[in-house]
Amino acid sequence: MKIIELDLTGCKYLEEIHKRIKEAFNFPDWYGENWSAFWDLLRSECDADKVIIKGEDKLPKDLADCLPKLHEILQRNADFCKELNLPPFSFEII
Repeated sequence: MKIIELDLTGCKYLEEIHKRIKEAFNFPDWYGENWSAFWDLLRSECDADKVIIKGEDKLPKDLADCLPKLHEILQRNADFCKELNLPPFSFEII
């Protein structure tokens, strides 16, 4: 089982979250660092079975407002994998 750990501890800006995503998922340099690009590459470039997200509880309030979008995209990928009978995908917030 391949697990990706996305540690958001210490992020102060949305750009930092996308940089952490790029590093954790080992996305290519051309990753657009936006939610549409994350969805596209999650579907096409990610071979992980599970994503563990750490540090959400330490984000500043204004940055924490973007977390529902992150969760929505990860859940959409889990649903996508299930619908197409692909290997299961899940995420966990710790």
